[in-house]
Amino acid sequence: MNSSAWQKSSYSGANDECVEVRTTDGLVELRESDDGEVIVRTTPARFAKFLQSARAGEFDHLAK
Repeated sequence: MNSSAWQKSSYSGANDECVEVRTTDGLVELRESDDGEVIVRTTPARFAKFLQSARAGEFDHLAK
């Protein structure tokens, strides 16, 4: 499997509990840095739509 290195947000700082992302074999993969066994895979288009929705605040009501 051809893969790139896992990356975390620069907003995470020294925190080891964050979401990490990488691209591999044409997919976007996400995992929790403190539990790397569960990996969510999606297409770049769906991930871009998720990011667009998050930036627009569409999930803000879930944090309340």
